[in-house]
Amino acid sequence: MRSPPTSPVEPFSAPVHLVLCDFGKLGSTYVETEPVMTEAAVVANMLAGEYDQPLEVVAFNVSEGWSRDVSEDIARLVVDRARAEGRTIPTAARRFIEEHFDEELEPELCS
Repeated sequence: MRSPPTSPVEPFSAPVHLVLCDFGKLGSTYVETEPVMTEAAVVANMLAGEYDQPLEVVAFNVSEGWSRDVSEDIARLVVDRARAEGRTIPTAARRFIEEHFDEELEPELCS
């Protein structure tokens, strides 16, 4: 017998993304998010400086029964979008990218 759905929006096929942030002495936690947080929304929020000290990004899909760390994917997408739009990457997001991205960032991407 299948469990009742736990997803806030059912059925929903796109993965939900959660961002783990470090709050210093208060510890780390996944930040408050919309019921459906897409990859594109996380990238936009990173570039807007919405996350203080992001550590990792986890994606899951309740309907399909999977979850995984997508930090490397998000870091690459943030860099790609910053390059394409000629934007600088906020300091907190830059630290996240340096942790999860294997390439050196161009100086013009750093704020």
